[in-house]
Amino acid sequence: MHKVRWGLLSTANINRRLIPAIQMSARGELTAVASRTLPAAQTYAAQWGIPRAFGSYEAMLNSDEIDAVYISLPNHLHAEWSVYALRHGKHVLCEKPFALTLDEVDAMTEAAQETGNILAEAFMYRHHPQTKIAKAWVDDGRLGDITLLRGAFNFAFRSRENVRLVPEYGGGCLWDVGIYPLSLAQFIMGGPPQWVMGSQWIGDTGVDEFFAGQMGYGNGRIAQITASFNTPFYTFAEIIGTQGRLTMNRPFVGHNDGQRQMLFHPANGEPQEIPVPQKELYLGEVEDMHAAILDGAPNYLTLTETRNHIKTALTLYESARTGQKCRV
Repeated sequence: MHKVRWGLLSTANINRRLIPAIQMSARGELTAVASRTLPAAQTYAAQWGIPRAFGSYEAMLNSDEIDAVYISLPNHLHAEWSVYALRHGKHVLCEKPFALTLDEVDAMTEAAQETGNILAEAFMYRHHPQTKIAKAWVDDGRLGDITLLRGAFNFAFRSRENVRLVPEYGGGCLWDVGIYPLSLAQFIMGGPPQWVMGSQWIGDTGVDEFFAGQMGYGNGRIAQITASFNTPFYTFAEIIGTQGRLTMNRPFVGHNDGQRQMLFHPANGEPQEIPVPQKELYLGEVEDMHAAILDGAPNYLTLTETRNHIKTALTLYESARTGQKCRV
């Protein structure tokens, strides 16, 4: 195999971010798309220049025309179709959140281990040079001892008719966008928190439309995150240490890269801009899959990290429901 043949499982809106990444990658080609009806798949394939269209998810996953699949289905379907794809010989890049329960995570991981197929969570920002630079600064001690990480990801829906507002589909802003600063905190702090406290506002949809969380990592280290479905778009991340702090105005989004800015604020002196190489945000996760499939390299984002993402989010939801500080 010299190139990975990709199939898209669904015609979800997020596909528009991954399609250019696959097409510009050196070792991948976008081969097929599957929808619940053949006309829908054919229309989508014509729109995006995809050679093959399938009228059901099973038909594509049972075919020998693709090697890897990108799963962009609603959250509650991630586990079911990831396991199906793995057990039908396909490598899987599954959109975040990976799953909605730890049992689902474990079933997906077991399927990957038993089949030998690659399974990874699609956290695109983790593969971007900016995130890797931030981690290197922390690990090199250039910020001193880390005391606080703050992160936010807020936006407002244009329409209230959205699967992310449906409780039965795994809706909610923590699962959708709060999971980004949650995962950044885990990455920077070197693992999951010891305890969490969560607070949420449930809208008339029945899902959390605002969520705030605090997470403790020991030795006085804290992370504070917020997410929202009902405020104007706003995202940032700040990592504070005893010798200075890093700020990122666009830590989790990549379109309009010219607006991205990463600054080091030293303990003394003026802020300094840190150059960040330009790279298409979704390309890194595609290249990571190619390296795992074609070269046998380990995925940059491990399944242990992914399991801890889900465990921490579930514990935050438990804390928000009970009003209690909860251990992870």
